[in-house]
Amino acid sequence: MRIEDLDAPRVKAECTVEILSTLEWVGIDWDLGPVYQTHDLEPYQQAMTHLAQGGWAYPSELSRSEIAAAASAPQEGGGENRFPLSLRPADAAMPRQFADVGTNWRLIVPEGETVVVNDGFYGPTAIVPSETIGDFVIWTRRQVPSYQLAVVVDDHRQGVTHVVRGADLLDSAARQMLIYRALGAGPTPEYLHLPLVVGEDGRRLAKRHGDSRVSMYRAMGVRVEAVIGLMARWCGITGDRREMGIAEFRERFRLGSMSRESTMFTSEDDQWLRSCART
Repeated sequence: MRIEDLDAPRVKAECTVEILSTLEWVGIDWDLGPVYQTHDLEPYQQAMTHLAQGGWAYPSELSRSEIAAAASAPQEGGGENRFPLSLRPADAAMPRQFADVGTNWRLIVPEGETVVVNDGFYGPTAIVPSETIGDFVIWTRRQVPSYQLAVVVDDHRQGVTHVVRGADLLDSAARQMLIYRALGAGPTPEYLHLPLVVGEDGRRLAKRHGDSRVSMYRAMGVRVEAVIGLMARWCGITGDRREMGIAEFRERFRLGSMSRESTMFTSEDDQWLRSCART
Protein backbone atom coordinates (compact mmCIF):
# COMPACT_ATOMS: atom_id res chain seq x y z
CA MET A 1 0.00 0.00 0.00
CA ARG A 2 1.55 3.27 -1.16
CA ILE A 3 0.26 6.66 -0.03
CA GLU A 4 1.08 9.26 -2.67
CA ASP A 5 1.28 12.32 -0.45
CA LEU A 6 3.71 14.60 -2.29
CA ASP A 7 1.09 17.21 -3.19
CA ALA A 8 1.24 18.68 0.30
CA PRO A 9 -1.36 21.47 -0.10
CA ARG A 10 -4.03 18.90 -1.01
CA VAL A 11 -3.08 16.08 1.37
CA LYS A 12 -5.09 15.61 4.57
CA ALA A 13 -4.19 12.98 7.15
CA GLU A 14 -7.84 12.23 7.87
CA CYS A 15 -8.41 11.40 4.20
CA THR A 16 -5.66 8.79 4.30
CA VAL A 17 -7.27 7.16 7.33
CA GLU A 18 -10.63 7.21 5.54
CA ILE A 19 -9.19 5.60 2.39
CA LEU A 20 -7.52 2.76 4.29
CA SER A 21 -10.62 2.13 6.38
CA THR A 22 -12.86 2.07 3.31
CA LEU A 23 -10.62 -0.41 1.50
CA GLU A 24 -10.71 -2.73 4.49
CA TRP A 25 -14.49 -2.37 4.70
CA VAL A 26 -15.04 -3.56 1.13
CA GLY A 27 -12.63 -6.47 1.60
CA ILE A 28 -9.45 -5.17 -0.05
CA ASP A 29 -6.21 -5.69 1.85
CA TRP A 30 -2.51 -5.30 1.10
CA ASP A 31 0.74 -7.13 1.75
CA LEU A 32 3.02 -4.25 2.78
CA GLY A 33 2.77 -0.75 4.16
CA PRO A 34 1.31 1.73 4.04
CA VAL A 35 4.44 3.44 2.65
CA TYR A 36 4.41 7.24 2.46
CA GLN A 37 6.33 8.96 -0.34
CA THR A 38 7.23 11.99 1.76
CA HIS A 39 9.01 9.83 4.35
CA ASP A 40 11.98 9.18 2.06
CA LEU A 41 12.89 11.57 -0.78
CA GLU A 42 16.37 10.14 -1.39
CA PRO A 43 15.35 7.67 -4.17
CA TYR A 44 13.77 10.54 -6.13
CA GLN A 45 16.83 12.74 -5.61
CA GLN A 46 19.06 9.94 -6.88
CA ALA A 47 16.88 9.61 -9.97
CA MET A 48 17.12 13.35 -10.59
CA THR A 49 20.91 13.23 -10.27
CA HIS A 50 20.98 10.52 -12.96
CA LEU A 51 18.68 12.47 -15.28
CA ALA A 52 20.53 15.78 -14.83
CA GLN A 53 23.99 14.29 -15.33
CA GLY A 54 22.79 12.32 -18.35
CA GLY A 55 21.43 15.41 -20.10
CA TRP A 56 17.82 14.23 -19.88
CA ALA A 57 16.52 17.10 -17.73
CA TYR A 58 17.08 20.79 -17.15
CA PRO A 59 15.98 23.49 -14.66
CA SER A 60 13.19 25.81 -15.73
CA GLU A 61 11.95 28.87 -13.86
CA LEU A 62 9.14 29.71 -16.27
CA SER A 63 5.76 30.16 -14.60
CA ARG A 64 2.48 28.69 -15.81
CA SER A 65 1.33 32.11 -16.92
CA GLU A 66 4.47 32.61 -19.00
CA ILE A 67 3.99 29.23 -20.66
CA ALA A 68 0.29 29.89 -21.29
CA ALA A 69 1.19 33.22 -22.87
CA ALA A 70 3.32 31.52 -25.51
CA ALA A 71 1.45 31.55 -28.82
CA SER A 72 1.91 27.83 -29.42
CA ALA A 73 0.88 26.64 -25.97
CA PRO A 74 -2.76 25.46 -26.12
CA GLN A 75 -4.38 23.93 -23.09
CA GLU A 76 -4.19 20.14 -22.70
CA GLY A 77 -7.41 18.31 -21.83
CA GLY A 78 -6.49 18.13 -18.14
CA GLY A 79 -5.93 21.89 -17.94
CA GLU A 80 -2.13 21.59 -18.05
CA ASN A 81 -0.25 23.92 -20.38
CA ARG A 82 1.67 22.34 -23.24
CA PHE A 83 5.30 23.41 -23.01
CA PRO A 84 6.29 24.64 -26.48
CA LEU A 85 9.64 23.68 -27.96
CA SER A 86 10.47 27.33 -28.47
CA LEU A 87 10.79 27.76 -24.70
CA ARG A 88 13.35 24.98 -24.29
CA PRO A 89 16.80 26.50 -23.61
CA ALA A 90 19.56 25.85 -26.15
CA ASP A 91 21.70 24.08 -23.53
CA ALA A 92 18.86 21.91 -22.20
CA ALA A 93 20.66 18.63 -22.99
CA MET A 94 23.90 19.71 -21.36
CA PRO A 95 25.00 17.37 -18.52
CA ARG A 96 24.68 19.21 -15.23
CA GLN A 97 24.52 18.65 -11.49
CA PHE A 98 21.13 18.37 -9.90
CA ALA A 99 20.60 21.18 -7.43
CA ASP A 100 17.32 21.33 -5.56
CA VAL A 101 17.07 25.08 -5.06
CA GLY A 102 13.34 25.58 -5.40
CA THR A 103 13.26 25.39 -9.21
CA ASN A 104 11.17 23.24 -11.53
CA TRP A 105 13.06 20.66 -13.58
CA ARG A 106 11.69 19.37 -16.89
CA LEU A 107 12.31 16.18 -18.83
CA ILE A 108 13.37 16.65 -22.44
CA VAL A 109 10.63 15.15 -24.62
CA PRO A 110 11.79 13.96 -28.07
CA GLU A 111 10.15 16.07 -30.75
CA GLY A 112 7.63 14.15 -32.86
CA GLU A 113 8.25 10.75 -31.25
CA THR A 114 5.23 8.46 -31.00
CA VAL A 115 4.96 6.44 -27.81
CA VAL A 116 2.67 3.41 -28.03
CA VAL A 117 0.99 2.43 -24.78
CA ASN A 118 -0.16 -1.18 -24.98
CA ASP A 119 -3.10 -0.71 -22.68
CA GLY A 120 -4.79 -3.80 -21.30
CA PHE A 121 -8.26 -2.30 -21.77
CA TYR A 122 -8.13 0.17 -24.64
CA GLY A 123 -5.47 -1.66 -26.62
CA PRO A 124 -2.44 -0.07 -28.34
CA THR A 125 -2.73 3.69 -28.00
CA ALA A 126 -0.39 6.01 -29.90
CA ILE A 127 0.54 9.22 -28.09
CA VAL A 128 2.95 11.98 -29.19
CA PRO A 129 4.01 13.63 -25.91
CA SER A 130 5.73 16.55 -27.67
CA GLU A 131 2.33 17.48 -29.11
CA THR A 132 0.20 16.82 -26.03
CA ILE A 133 2.41 18.18 -23.25
CA GLY A 134 5.98 18.97 -24.36
CA ASP A 135 8.82 19.03 -21.84
CA PHE A 136 7.06 18.26 -18.57
CA VAL A 137 7.91 18.92 -14.93
CA ILE A 138 9.55 16.03 -13.06
CA TRP A 139 10.81 18.00 -10.04
CA THR A 140 8.88 20.89 -8.55
CA ARG A 141 9.86 24.18 -7.01
CA ARG A 142 8.34 22.85 -3.77
CA GLN A 143 11.45 20.62 -3.63
CA VAL A 144 9.61 17.35 -4.17
CA PRO A 145 9.28 15.15 -7.28
CA SER A 146 6.27 15.47 -9.53
CA TYR A 147 3.72 12.68 -9.72
CA GLN A 148 5.20 11.49 -13.02
CA LEU A 149 8.72 10.91 -11.66
CA ALA A 150 7.64 9.67 -8.24
CA VAL A 151 5.42 6.86 -9.52
CA VAL A 152 8.09 5.63 -11.93
CA VAL A 153 10.74 5.51 -9.21
CA ASP A 154 8.36 3.85 -6.76
CA ASP A 155 6.92 1.34 -9.22
CA HIS A 156 10.43 0.30 -10.27
CA ARG A 157 11.93 -0.09 -6.81
CA GLN A 158 8.79 -1.70 -5.37
CA GLY A 159 8.56 -4.25 -8.18
CA VAL A 160 5.15 -3.14 -9.46
CA THR A 161 4.22 -5.20 -12.53
CA HIS A 162 0.64 -4.01 -13.22
CA VAL A 163 -0.82 -0.51 -12.98
CA VAL A 164 -4.63 -0.21 -12.97
CA ARG A 165 -6.06 3.32 -12.86
CA GLY A 166 -8.46 5.76 -14.48
CA ALA A 167 -8.52 6.54 -18.21
CA ASP A 168 -7.68 10.17 -17.48
CA LEU A 169 -4.12 9.00 -16.79
CA LEU A 170 -3.63 7.16 -20.09
CA ASP A 171 -1.62 10.08 -21.45
CA SER A 172 0.57 9.93 -18.34
CA ALA A 173 1.61 6.38 -19.22
CA ALA A 174 3.45 7.74 -22.27
CA ARG A 175 5.29 10.27 -20.13
CA GLN A 176 6.22 7.63 -17.61
CA MET A 177 7.54 5.34 -20.33
CA LEU A 178 9.87 8.16 -21.38
CA ILE A 179 11.09 8.49 -17.80
CA TYR A 180 11.69 4.74 -17.57
CA ARG A 181 13.84 4.94 -20.70
CA ALA A 182 15.80 7.95 -19.47
CA LEU A 183 16.52 6.23 -16.16
CA GLY A 184 17.54 3.01 -17.89
CA ALA A 185 14.96 1.22 -15.76
CA GLY A 186 12.59 -1.46 -16.89
CA PRO A 187 10.63 -3.27 -17.91
CA THR A 188 7.71 -0.90 -17.68
CA PRO A 189 4.61 -2.21 -15.91
CA GLU A 190 1.60 -3.48 -17.81
CA TYR A 191 -0.92 -0.64 -17.95
CA LEU A 192 -4.68 -0.96 -17.75
CA HIS A 193 -6.78 2.21 -17.77
CA LEU A 194 -10.48 2.03 -16.95
CA PRO A 195 -13.37 4.41 -17.73
CA LEU A 196 -14.12 7.06 -15.13
CA VAL A 197 -17.22 7.43 -13.00
CA VAL A 198 -18.91 10.70 -13.90
CA GLY A 199 -21.79 12.74 -12.57
CA GLU A 200 -25.05 13.35 -14.42
CA ASP A 201 -23.43 16.37 -16.08
CA GLY A 202 -20.87 14.09 -17.73
CA ARG A 203 -17.93 15.45 -15.74
CA ARG A 204 -15.72 13.33 -13.51
CA LEU A 205 -17.43 12.61 -10.21
CA ALA A 206 -16.15 15.13 -7.67
CA LYS A 207 -17.15 17.37 -4.76
CA ARG A 208 -19.17 19.56 -7.11
CA HIS A 209 -21.68 16.70 -7.38
CA GLY A 210 -22.21 16.52 -3.62
CA ASP A 211 -20.94 13.98 -1.13
CA SER A 212 -20.70 10.63 -2.90
CA ARG A 213 -17.91 9.11 -0.83
CA VAL A 214 -18.21 5.43 0.02
CA SER A 215 -17.46 6.38 3.63
CA MET A 216 -20.53 8.64 3.68
CA TYR A 217 -22.82 5.78 2.67
CA ARG A 218 -21.08 3.52 5.16
CA ALA A 219 -21.75 6.05 7.94
CA MET A 220 -25.42 6.08 6.91
CA GLY A 221 -25.57 2.35 7.52
CA VAL A 222 -25.53 1.26 3.87
CA ARG A 223 -24.42 -2.37 3.65
CA VAL A 224 -21.12 -3.09 1.94
CA GLU A 225 -22.91 -5.60 -0.29
CA ALA A 226 -24.94 -2.72 -1.77
CA VAL A 227 -21.81 -0.78 -2.71
CA ILE A 228 -20.24 -3.87 -4.27
CA GLY A 229 -23.51 -4.66 -6.03
CA LEU A 230 -23.60 -1.22 -7.65
CA MET A 231 -20.02 -1.67 -8.83
CA ALA A 232 -21.03 -5.07 -10.24
CA ARG A 233 -23.73 -3.38 -12.32
CA TRP A 234 -21.24 -0.79 -13.55
CA CYS A 235 -18.81 -3.58 -14.51
CA GLY A 236 -21.42 -5.42 -16.57
CA ILE A 237 -21.75 -8.33 -14.15
CA THR A 238 -25.44 -7.71 -13.53
CA GLY A 239 -28.10 -5.77 -15.37
CA ASP A 240 -29.91 -4.46 -12.30
CA ARG A 241 -29.09 -3.10 -8.87
CA ARG A 242 -28.78 -5.82 -6.28
CA GLU A 243 -26.52 -6.59 -3.38
CA MET A 244 -23.47 -8.77 -3.93
CA GLY A 245 -20.64 -10.03 -1.75
CA ILE A 246 -16.98 -9.56 -2.59
CA ALA A 247 -16.45 -13.28 -3.23
CA GLU A 248 -19.17 -13.39 -5.89
CA PHE A 249 -17.84 -10.20 -7.45
CA ARG A 250 -14.36 -11.66 -7.77
CA GLU A 251 -15.70 -14.87 -9.25
CA ARG A 252 -17.94 -13.23 -11.84
CA PHE A 253 -15.85 -10.22 -12.86
CA ARG A 254 -14.68 -10.24 -16.50
CA LEU A 255 -12.78 -7.32 -17.93
CA GLY A 256 -14.40 -7.84 -21.31
CA SER A 257 -17.84 -7.18 -19.83
CA MET A 258 -17.00 -3.58 -19.00
CA SER A 259 -18.13 -0.74 -21.21
CA ARG A 260 -15.51 1.54 -22.73
CA GLU A 261 -17.73 4.52 -21.97
CA SER A 262 -17.65 6.43 -18.71
CA THR A 263 -20.00 5.19 -15.99
CA MET A 264 -22.60 7.68 -14.76
CA PHE A 265 -23.46 7.83 -11.06
CA THR A 266 -27.12 8.81 -11.17
CA SER A 267 -29.59 10.11 -8.63
CA GLU A 268 -31.28 6.71 -8.91
CA ASP A 269 -28.02 5.04 -7.86
CA ASP A 270 -27.82 7.35 -4.88
CA GLN A 271 -31.41 6.67 -3.86
CA TRP A 272 -30.95 2.92 -4.17
CA LEU A 273 -27.85 2.96 -1.98
CA ARG A 274 -29.69 4.98 0.65
CA SER A 275 -32.55 2.46 0.57
CA CYS A 276 -30.04 -0.26 1.47
CA ALA A 277 -29.15 1.35 4.79
CA ARG A 278 -29.69 -0.75 7.88
CA THR A 279 -32.72 0.35 9.85
